[in-house]
Amino acid sequence: MGADREGGARRRPGRAVAYVACGAVLLAGCASMPDSGDLSGVDSTPRQDTQVRVFAMPPSADATPTQLVQGFLEALTSDDPNYEIASQYLTEDAAKAWRPKTGTTVLADGPDAFELPRARGREDTGETSFTLSGNKVATVDEQQSYAPVDGLYEALLHLTQDPRTKQWRIDELPPGVVMGQGDFERNYTSVNKYYFASNTADGGSGRTAAVADPVYVRERVDPMTQMVRSLLKGPTTWLSPVVRTSFPTGTALKKGVTTLTPDEQNKLTVPLNDKAARVGLSKCNEMAAQLLFTLRSLTPSVEEVELESGDRQLCSLREDRADAAAARGSTEPIEYVYYVDDKQRLVRMPTAEGAGTPEAVPGALGEGQTQLRSAAVSRDEEMAAGVGVDGKELYVGSLVSGGSLGEPVLRSAGRTAGDRLTTPSWDARHDLWVADRNPDEPRLLLLENGAGEPLQVQTPGLDGRIESVRVAADGVRIALVVAKGDTSSLLIGRIERETKPGEDRPTVTVQELRTATPELEEVTTVSWAGDSRLVVVGREQDGVQTVRYVQVDGSTPEGPAPAALTGVKEIAAAEDDRLPLVAYSEDGIVRLQSGAQWQKVVTEGTAPVYPG
Repeated sequence: MGADREGGARRRPGRAVAYVACGAVLLAGCASMPDSGDLSGVDSTPRQDTQVRVFAMPPSADATPTQLVQGFLEALTSDDPNYEIASQYLTEDAAKAWRPKTGTTVLADGPDAFELPRARGREDTGETSFTLSGNKVATVDEQQSYAPVDGLYEALLHLTQDPRTKQWRIDELPPGVVMGQGDFERNYTSVNKYYFASNTADGGSGRTAAVADPVYVRERVDPMTQMVRSLLKGPTTWLSPVVRTSFPTGTALKKGVTTLTPDEQNKLTVPLNDKAARVGLSKCNEMAAQLLFTLRSLTPSVEEVELESGDRQLCSLREDRADAAAARGSTEPIEYVYYVDDKQRLVRMPTAEGAGTPEAVPGALGEGQTQLRSAAVSRDEEMAAGVGVDGKELYVGSLVSGGSLGEPVLRSAGRTAGDRLTTPSWDARHDLWVADRNPDEPRLLLLENGAGEPLQVQTPGLDGRIESVRVAADGVRIALVVAKGDTSSLLIGRIERETKPGEDRPTVTVQELRTATPELEEVTTVSWAGDSRLVVVGREQDGVQTVRYVQVDGSTPEGPAPAALTGVKEIAAAEDDRLPLVAYSEDGIVRLQSGAQWQKVVTEGTAPVYPG
């Protein structure tokens, strides 16, 4: 399993280097290098079977410089765990200095390599150089963290010829690995590793929130062991300020452990070094929960994790008890999806397919005395917030029969409805978030427990106006649709809270906003659809409106995209992928069960939301 990979549209093309499917002729040259011809780009080719293993071929004794560079670039796309074959294309000193695991640069069509002209009369000096070029799509850093990038990639390979053997080798090369997007998608898979929110408890249960930290690992190079090592090394730089790990500093796999495999009962035993030897049972259970959440993101077959240090068992935790250590995603079953009906009331309908009919929610927001245009329901489904039909006022009330609404908790002074309040969003702490789009005073605001004087949230680096706010279930990540000029994009930020000495209320800041939709020129609506996945409605430049899944790091998850739907104005998803997508489109309120087509629920209705 990949990170939130139950949806999405990530293509997985690949190219042949040497395939297991070649059978007995594999080592006889199934992927031998060309004997002649000009060197062109190492292009990504159409999809191949993702379970086929790809092996690199070592350089032939008489390989020309062109053939050597071609073979080296192909070896970078193979399943060679430590790039030992690729290292054979390098001189001894270059092989010792090369660090392929420092990062991967992903190019749109693979690197183009061209030999630089040699000066007249210097053709036989025993050295030559090649340029590598291409259009950058993304990078994966040493922490295995993905980031979309653009621009031109340029690098230099320098080759020398051994005067004794006459064999060519690369003696200067860029750090890391470079490959085309198709090869990257065949070789790598996105997986969530899990840490704990450092200062955020789930408001409904009091448990610490588990936070997904997506990374990319090589899919056929023992990904389970890769993920355990990555988890033990700690969170990625972007997430680290707001999460913690229960593993003591310096914890690693026991020396000599090179691979991890579950037993026949689907239990994985993880031997740790002596840094973990003194942990107590409670802390050990948290460590095991981190491992279970992480490994089940990779494969659902792991049902139990046992931790050892030295010759002693520290603890053992089964999957059905992991949720007791931390709250991952929605902590309670979601009974209803909500929307605003044709009477501008907040109504709800059961999430189960074909179960029941829409009904007004208990309490003042369902009575219709205050007309609404949008709403948000707390994650425990006990409170709701509604924005008035003209966008000026924000109301908060309980979902209990007979409950009164009272005065608005917030007012906007924007001149038009489009310059006033956005749809609100509840976080895991039971705090309420909303943006005021008033051009004279644009603000991102937080109401603690949905009441009191709003806190103005700091947004350093924000360039544009917030049009939509959605807080993740973990309470430490936020999705903002930000408009600037004629474009709008989806940005993901990190929520930091600090209460300074002598102050009663925290300073709240959204830090390091980064794009999650680099290809989209316009984002219409967005909703969280998993621990690190969102569903987005948007449009590429000169394109038509599409519904797609995206990862918080800007990559595209594996699996099929949602079925096409026209005229989508708003969309809602739950972190529980078993629940249907719900949208407000030109056909009214519609829903999409997994593997099905969109079905109309009601003709009149707007602003669908799940709790959150």
